[in-house]
Amino acid sequence: MLPLVVAHLGPRGTNTETVALVYGEKHQERTGQAVEFFPCPSIGKTLEAAAQGLVDVAIVPVENSTEGGIAITLDCLWAAENLKIQQELVLPITHVLLSRGKLLADLTKVVSHPQALGQCQKWLGAHLPQVSLVPANSTTEAIQIIGDDPTAAAIASPRAATLFDLPVLQTDIQDYPDNCTRFWAISSEGYLAGSHTTLAFSVPRNVPGALVAPLQLLAQRNINLSRIESRPTKRSLGEYVFFMDLEASQTEPRLQEALEKLKQYTEVLKIFGSYPTKVLQLADLQHFHPPGWSSPS
Repeated sequence: MLPLVVAHLGPRGTNTETVALVYGEKHQERTGQAVEFFPCPSIGKTLEAAAQGLVDVAIVPVENSTEGGIAITLDCLWAAENLKIQQELVLPITHVLLSRGKLLADLTKVVSHPQALGQCQKWLGAHLPQVSLVPANSTTEAIQIIGDDPTAAAIASPRAATLFDLPVLQTDIQDYPDNCTRFWAISSEGYLAGSHTTLAFSVPRNVPGALVAPLQLLAQRNINLSRIESRPTKRSLGEYVFFMDLEASQTEPRLQEALEKLKQYTEVLKIFGSYPTKVLQLADLQHFHPPGWSSPS
């Protein structure tokens, strides 16, 4: 049996890699199939690898509790013709400040992924108002960028500090203690059964009430809409694609009926599958974090 190949945002030490490792471990326990990992330089490249069949599964972030939706994930998912969601995994996010410097006052720049910088913006404003903030493709690329510069710091995970042997200058710098990120495991194969279903659609024209009818279809059938987000179609200003997460399975007649009627009100309708969702606990993560690490309370 060939190994399952799982793509994720790299290099080693990213939160996305942690989720990929957990996903791979659970898959191997369940099926006995070996798992190989395929780090990618960006979220877009991660999904591209899955769309082109270079990997079996892509692990990508979709929404953070502090910073909101991950635009590139939604845009790539809409643009691809063959990607489905297999599973959702929710990871508690802890950020630490890593540097060869000894004092916060000596720092002149902080490097990290834009999401991490956003999730720590209040702490940075309060404790490091003097620094410039530099975006990177990933939190661990940020570590490579700062190198041994004692005037630079990176925001990354506790696991990255151990992997790259970089001193932790400050722990738990995320602005909110319940900071967490939703990740999707995406592949070319989707499922009909699962607690949640995600779809996206565009409407034929931008007119008043264009979104009311689709929402009414769901409300009339007691289908809870847990999330809705719009993204520009990139064709014309004011035209949008609407992403919806529904708390229902495609095996349920009420959702089947709603999806059939939804076609009447949409220009393009894409259903990305039904899937289970799991909040990762410390027991799920203990193999992949440094000794003494604990999830945020």
